Amino acid sequence: MEFSQLFFEAVKVLNPRKISEDIEVGGVAAALVTDKGNVYRGVCIDTACSMGFCAEHAAISAMLTAGESRVEKIVAVDWAKRILPPCGRCREFLMQLGNPDALVLVAEDTAIKVKDLLPFSWQEAREAPIPE
Repeated sequence: MEFSQLFFEAVKVLNPRKISEDIEVGGVAAALVTDKGNVYRGVCIDTACSMGFCAEHAAISAMLTAGESRVEKIVAVDWAKRILPPCGRCREFLMQLGNPDALVLVAEDTAIKVKDLLPFSWQEAREAPIPE
């Protein structure tokens, strides 16, 4: 699947709205495609006490719920349909899923591997030899 198609999959679920005095949802949407070619989408949940989560987390959760676990490509968009690079928490989450070569759309014509978004990962440090 091309990133242009994935972008439109994310845009489909954009729906910014306030659902209570303390929660807003849908201002950021994400879509991912797995190694099996399935698409999963999600939206952000913003809460007054920072208990919410990002759209990427929601899309990944939908993927995991469906029994899959390998992201091949992912994109997030804001309410104005601008491409958003993932925050640090999302970068770490993507890295820990185990496909450092997964592609993340960070700008209209720029896709970066997850491992290049986190060039000094703690996973690599853990594998380094222990100094004597």
